[in-house]
Amino acid sequence: MDELMENQTAKRTPTKLSQAALAELHEGIAVPGYDRAALMPGIIHIGLGNFHRAHQAWYLHRLMQQGLAQNWAIIGAGVRPYDATMRQKLLAQDCLTTLIELAPDRVSTEITGSMIGYLPIEDGNGPLIRAMSDPSIRIVSLTVTEGGYFVDPETGGLDAGHPDIQHDVVDPAHPRTVFGAIVAALKTRRDTGAGPFTVQSCDNLRGNGRATRQAVVSLARLTDKKLADWIDQACSFPNSMVDCIVPATGPEEIALARKLGIDDAAPVTHENYRQWVIEDDFCTGRPDWDKAGAVFTPSVHDYEVMKIRILNAGHQVLANAGELLSVETIADCMAHPLIAALFRKVQQEEIAPYVAAVPGLNPQDYAELIERRFSNPAIRDTVRRVAFDGSSRHPGFIHPILRDALAAGGPIAGLSLVEALWARMCAGTREDSTGIEANDPNWGGLAEAAQAARLRPQAWLEQHTIYGGLADSHSFAVEFSRWLSLIWSEGCEAALRAYTGQEQTKGDLET
Repeated sequence: MDELMENQTAKRTPTKLSQAALAELHEGIAVPGYDRAALMPGIIHIGLGNFHRAHQAWYLHRLMQQGLAQNWAIIGAGVRPYDATMRQKLLAQDCLTTLIELAPDRVSTEITGSMIGYLPIEDGNGPLIRAMSDPSIRIVSLTVTEGGYFVDPETGGLDAGHPDIQHDVVDPAHPRTVFGAIVAALKTRRDTGAGPFTVQSCDNLRGNGRATRQAVVSLARLTDKKLADWIDQACSFPNSMVDCIVPATGPEEIALARKLGIDDAAPVTHENYRQWVIEDDFCTGRPDWDKAGAVFTPSVHDYEVMKIRILNAGHQVLANAGELLSVETIADCMAHPLIAALFRKVQQEEIAPYVAAVPGLNPQDYAELIERRFSNPAIRDTVRRVAFDGSSRHPGFIHPILRDALAAGGPIAGLSLVEALWARMCAGTREDSTGIEANDPNWGGLAEAAQAARLRPQAWLEQHTIYGGLADSHSFAVEFSRWLSLIWSEGCEAALRAYTGQEQTKGDLET
């Protein structure tokens, strides 16, 4: 990466990013060619993380570069106190974002300007509710993570017992959740005649539109059944599939932006690949995202299953093994012979059989594409980031495949090994004896179950909020217990060799 940068950049004093300073940037950096002062808001996006800025905001920026969508600019928002830090950073640079595309053989940089404001973060979400109540806002979009939809793991419905949901039921005018804020705004819009808006999830969640509709309508029904019926009938909740690998921003990414000549407090690096597949269901209009490369189709589900099962589940196949073996990034995992062999075997034998083809692409070819993308050494996507929130990601990405495999009588050894690696990782130590810091909202319970499972593997599967009916599968329990016992007794690499059939080499023995 350093050699690549030296070939493409020269030493220069970084310019503090702002609208006024765009003309001072190096001529090789693409900047907005549209008049940002003339943009009008049409979208409020809640959850201004890196992914949104590298993906949805980029598609809109590309439309604006064509002279389109000038009345669809984004206003940023958040519902948690930590969003205030991002707000401060982005407002200080006029809501501009530096996007750094990292291909294996080149680096390219552009500044996007489709976002024009960021709402204050306040308890009760008053500024957000007022902004969403404005008739000019026609889309409210979300990236609130896979675990942010309050799904009851037992029923699949809204987790009405969650403390934040209970708060919003008791005090709907001052909600704590994003869905409570949406319900409050829609109540105002119904009462004032401003009409509905589209709620567009952009999270890696199967049926993300359906999950969003369920959260909003079910919450509304707990306080106002007529309002819930109106929302259900008048508002749109399109399903979508989003795909772009976007690492977290840390000191290295900020330093990279500075090396490119930009002083950006929150730059974003991303791979040289994007895909956005959207159900065309927008009750109050939408930007022509297809003119920037998005795909509108009624068949989002097949694209979504392919991506979630091969890419997102594939991330979980790699991450826990990588963490246990002190491998830092996903690209490093793909360079590790045993971890890469695990990935390929699980993909070919236990994931691809339960993925349907989409127009122009079969699951085997897509798995090869993902392998190439994961192997990009320029993308420093850490295993820690990918392994975060396993208590949401395993039930969302791995467990549906396990259920399909069990129903079909297919092999489950590799998927069971993946679950055993996760259980071992949650014990909190790597195989070199270094500690693993808490990496899940439910880390305390996971760690306790992981320690109990060291002697009694079934203890891990007894976490019913995670495994549900899977815990009752005898064949899964046997495979899981076998792998976890082997990992604890002989180590992670021994388990990987046993699954992949790779022999231990002389070099391994000497190491």
